[in-house]
Amino acid sequence: MKMISRCEKDTFALAADVAKTLRAGDVILLHGELGAGKTTFTKGLAKALGIEETVTSPTFNYVKEYQGGRLPLFHFDMYRVSDADEVYELGLEEYFYRGGVVVVEWNKFDGIERPIEVSIRSLGGDVREIEIDDKRIDG
Repeated sequence: MKMISRCEKDTFALAADVAKTLRAGDVILLHGELGAGKTTFTKGLAKALGIEETVTSPTFNYVKEYQGGRLPLFHFDMYRVSDADEVYELGLEEYFYRGGVVVVEWNKFDGIERPIEVSIRSLGGDVREIEIDDKRIDG
């Protein structure tokens, strides 16, 4: 599925559609350049899951945990991680087994089966092209 988002509200609406389908253990891989809107999409997911806490980029923490919604949300930013070996040295894969939804920016995990892949591309200004490939269905 591909759509054009003209504003944050559009991105939140698309994220809400995805959130309706989420189950414990689902993994969302976010693709896009710096500033493309990956964290904005994650904010929309959190809101749709009923999480009231403010979502921010986990760039300097690797992962941020959000509780209080229909499902816990674990938001990863792997930008500063060099490779899969470092991910496993840090023990980050354990979040995949904690009964929540895992959202990963700049993925460095190996072997993720049947993720939801979200690609976000800036078309200038606030306009984004967002494509969703749900490998849970297509996989």
